[in-house]
Amino acid sequence: QVQLVESGGGLVQAGGSLRLSCAASGRTFSRYSMGWFRQAPGKEREFVAAITWSGGTTYYADSVKGRFTISRDNAKNTVYLQMNSLKPEDTAVYYCAAGRFGASESEYPYWGQGTQVTVSS
Repeated sequence: QVQLVESGGGLVQAGGSLRLSCAASGRTFSRYSMGWFRQAPGKEREFVAAITWSGGTTYYADSVKGRFTISRDNAKNTVYLQMNSLKPEDTAVYYCAAGRFGASESEYPYWGQGTQVTVSS
């Protein structure tokens, strides 16, 4: 069992940066791949980025590639999402999830409660 708590969301101007954190409880954090997803108002939740348990492999949605970076610190039971060059279309609730490596929500049985990111134009 893994419990996840996101933080770091907020309001930022277009072109700015934010770093999201996701703190996990439990000793088994390092066994899980981690993912970030987001849900904009009126839209379905979509994949953003994923990282394997070791951090050796990452995968990004095309919409964020080159702007966002996912990383993890297993000693701190934390996964991060560094978001640069933010655009208004990045506005969404961002969720972290733990499970198997991939872009599908079905790969991740454990989810956080989400953190709001708002990018103003």
